[in-house]
Amino acid sequence: MFENKNEIEQALMALAEQLKTQNIGLIEIVVCGGAAMNVLGYVHRSTEDIDIIAFVDHDAEGKKHLTKAEYLMDKFFLAVKRVARDFVFADNWLNCGPSSVMDFGLPDGLMDRVETRSYGMNLMVHFLTRYDQIHFKLYAAVDRGGPHVDDLLALNPTADELEKAALWSMTHDPSDGYAMVLRSFLIQLGYQDVAKRL
Repeated sequence: MFENKNEIEQALMALAEQLKTQNIGLIEIVVCGGAAMNVLGYVHRSTEDIDIIAFVDHDAEGKKHLTKAEYLMDKFFLAVKRVARDFVFADNWLNCGPSSVMDFGLPDGLMDRVETRSYGMNLMVHFLTRYDQIHFKLYAAVDRGGPHVDDLLALNPTADELEKAALWSMTHDPSDGYAMVLRSFLIQLGYQDVAKRL
């Protein structure tokens, strides 16, 4: 478990060092969730792990392409395990748990809004910023509740942002049951007008 931003970034720097030791070129990842929110200062709380959505590749023209992080590439996975050994972390301290969100599409323009940080020469991390975190956290809060609700409230979303996030989340779960729970959740948060428009 990471207690704060410094511990998260220390682990990422250690991962970069392992990648360098293995002579692996630059790895770029997209990170969401509590780790990203801590690093960017939206929350100050403990978090269990670092969640990867995707790996980033570049074509010949320099355009970015996202590859769903269904699993960690062998050499990358080995570097992650070595950090786990050195810091006595759980093996899944960095994982692809939320990557299934890519199956039905990310919010439009997500990669134009990320905040990018380099850790050494071998690791670049694209952290989801506030607008996209609102989308992810609303979906998670409705689906699973718990700390996701507190994270969503910490982002202080506007009604317009919540409406866009809600519509996006409904493309990931188009069921009537989800829509009903989503509207009820928004009403509980005080966003009755948004719930009525869905």
